Amino acid sequence: MGSTRIVLAAAVLPLLLTACGGSDLTRTFGLNRESPDEFQVTTRAPLSMPPDYMLRPPRPGAARPQEMTERQEAESTLAPQAALGAGQSSEASPGQQALVAAAGPAAPADIRQRLDVDAAMAASDHSFADKLMFWRTPPDRSVVVDPQREAQRLRENAALGQPPTTGDTPIIQRKKDTIWDALF
Repeated sequence: MGSTRIVLAAAVLPLLLTACGGSDLTRTFGLNRESPDEFQVTTRAPLSMPPDYMLRPPRPGAARPQEMTERQEAESTLAPQAALGAGQSSEASPGQQALVAAAGPAAPADIRQRLDVDAAMAASDHSFADKLMFWRTPPDRSVVVDPQREAQRLRENAALGQPPTTGDTPIIQRKKDTIWDALF
């Protein structure tokens, strides 16, 4: 009698445990990892001591003067000189000049024409066996965005005050291959 209960419990226990596989239970016990959305995380400027102790305290809800907008942060990251107002001078700094000098000699003036000629020679250089084996060009499987409908979607999002990522990006649907296309 006791051994049948053990065997019965051993048979029923896995069935009961399969009911525990839901995402709610794993989230409750902390078994799955949920990372924060990296696009929603923002940084704040660090607190610092003011140079003048006679400053008035900040007003609640007022904008912080040391914080930059996302656009200003991006500009200062990509072009620090432009963010600091030094973008008017066209002369390179000594460090930039050293970097350009270390890169090697300048490219010849007709480099584009040389590359085009080399590419044309490489493309036309197919042997008879290549032409026989690869007689068909592979189909283009890339996704192409419909420019008119995408521009319309972006204008609508801007008019409604929504971010540009709202909504589905319209794509151009390619025609389906027929049996005849598959053969030839």
